Amino acid sequence: MALRSRPPLMRLTEAAAARVRELMENSGEAGGGLRLGVRKGGCAGMSYTMDYAARPEPGDERVEDKGATVFLAPEAVLFLIGTEMDFTTTKLSSGFVFNNPNQVSACGCGESVSLKPAEREPETLGA
Repeated sequence: MALRSRPPLMRLTEAAAARVRELMENSGEAGGGLRLGVRKGGCAGMSYTMDYAARPEPGDERVEDKGATVFLAPEAVLFLIGTEMDFTTTKLSSGFVFNNPNQVSACGCGESVSLKPAEREPETLGA
């Protein structure tokens, strides 16, 4: 019986991957990545968190895409499944943007979101 390959938990755009690689090169955390999580707070209920990580913490999921590494905190995984991480630059700001299918709503200031856990796909018998 052949094992099914698992789709990536999240994807990075070329712009996001380039920014993650740049941040890690400048951080001195060789071989590490950005650690992404979610926390309760903000007017919409949750906000994304990011930090440098030299290595994954116990339970973290590793996402490697386009030469960039992102570690997902275990408590955040169900809220981030299917997310596309992008990096945008405008005349007034730049930053990571999360195109998250699990997002229910966002506050007006863009600093917090309301997220629901991802729904499990039904497993195919005999696959």
